[in-house]
Amino acid sequence: MTHFILVPGMWLGGWAWDAVAAPLRSAGHDVTALSLDLRAGATLDDHITQVTAAVADAAEVVLVGHSYGGLPVRGAADFLKVSRVIYVDSGPLPDGVSQADVSPPASPDGVFIPPPSFDPADDPVQFAGLHPSQFSRAVPHPLASALSPLRLSSAAQPPTDLICSTFAVADVHQMIDGDHPFFAGLDRGDYRVHELPTGHWPMLSRPADLAAVILFCAGRHGD
Repeated sequence: MTHFILVPGMWLGGWAWDAVAAPLRSAGHDVTALSLDLRAGATLDDHITQVTAAVADAAEVVLVGHSYGGLPVRGAADFLKVSRVIYVDSGPLPDGVSQADVSPPASPDGVFIPPPSFDPADDPVQFAGLHPSQFSRAVPHPLASALSPLRLSSAAQPPTDLICSTFAVADVHQMIDGDHPFFAGLDRGDYRVHELPTGHWPMLSRPADLAAVILFCAGRHGD
């Protein structure tokens, strides 16, 4: 039995994973869907601490991070023993890099990053398969966490899976080979890339399919 720790990206809580967590639990696994601290001033280190606490004493742990959630997942994996890390439309950043370095945020008030519209009419690629009503519980994200650089003690990583929703697999491999910033921290020794075509939030646009891919990734431990 695997304990999956599901970490959302900006603006969302653990609720965003509900339709993914259900089939994982039905398959006999433990699931913790985190709600990161989104209060003003919360930092990346705060979020890493939350992921670490969620792991507790579980023996078989798979960390799953979506978008910004990939940073606290990578930070926790730096010093925890986990079986695998899965990045959903995300990737491991290297030491000293922040979310803002690879995706500059808009923050009109200098404290929070406001959520986008999530309307496919505004961005048919990023918001594909979504309806704004799915994000009624979205809240502003603390700017401090996006500005916080990731601090790592080692470039070594657990086995890694990249689930790509807004990029084709071939494009991701080209980006990795070209040292694109999105994947600059990837350990080239043990990783796989999987394609799940949809918008940037597959846990809401294709949750059953995302759960199936996550289970597939977890089932390949030791390959």
